[in-house]
Amino acid sequence: MKLSIVTTLYKSSKYIDEFYSRISNEAKKITNDYEIIFVDDGSPDDSLKKAIKLCGKDKKVSVIELSRNFGHHKAIMVGLKETKGEYIFLIDSDLEEVPELLGNFWSELANLQNIDVVYGLQEKRKGGFFERISGYFYFTFFNYFSDVKIPRNLLTIRLMRKNFVDNLVLFQESELVFSVINALNGFNSKPLKVAKKSHSPSSYSLRMKLKLLFDTIVSATPKPLWIVFNFGLIVTTLSTIYIFYLIYSKFVDNSIIDGWTSVMVLISFFGGLIIFFLGVIGIYLSKIFIEVKQRPYSTIKKIHTNS
Repeated sequence: MKLSIVTTLYKSSKYIDEFYSRISNEAKKITNDYEIIFVDDGSPDDSLKKAIKLCGKDKKVSVIELSRNFGHHKAIMVGLKETKGEYIFLIDSDLEEVPELLGNFWSELANLQNIDVVYGLQEKRKGGFFERISGYFYFTFFNYFSDVKIPRNLLTIRLMRKNFVDNLVLFQESELVFSVINALNGFNSKPLKVAKKSHSPSSYSLRMKLKLLFDTIVSATPKPLWIVFNFGLIVTTLSTIYIFYLIYSKFVDNSIIDGWTSVMVLISFFGGLIIFFLGVIGIYLSKIFIEVKQRPYSTIKKIHTNS
């Protein structure tokens, strides 16, 4: 098979028919040997029903029904595992990234033998001030703390060669972050700037974005643990020096060190730091706790095909 197209479904009912029509037209411009894989990520609307209906009409369409909602990134990985094409095009079904981009990505990748992946970058980050500024800080903090670098304003949309995908699906983390494992997978890649539309405000609150940031950093690197260790080492060294200074002041200069308030402030400050550092360690321990269980990151309820 020449081309596989993978997309996920979650509250996608109003977009499915148009997405299917447009992506099919674009695929036919490249080859008639293609497949479209819909992955239903436990969508609460009738997305699954509509996708199965399309499957009944078109043998090129298959639908993977997950047993519940596992999350966007995990649903993507399930879809990629089922692909058969030499090239795999990944795109969201909400039409914020237009299906007609398939031709642009194909032109970039098919003519470059030394490139394995062409991935999308936003020309200009969509959304209002909060979404733009939070996105800026997300990529800035992640790339500072992590050894794995992610391009700013990275998008899900991408066209990949089969060899890249075969190696990508070997990653088995329960708490996987798609952008991170793509970077860890290596291979030669090339960005392609695209315009992303905005149909609705982002559903990610500040709390959710902070959680995503911490989860992404923890999934990518142990660097925060080394920062905590180094900071603790510095504080211990300075405290030791200060202790010797107090001993010298007491027995050599015979001076009395006063300052109950300053002592309480220092105790509160360092107590807060200790709790914070324990929290960082706790996050890593929670990830280890999840990973050692070796639970599957998703469960397929049924695969619908027309064959």
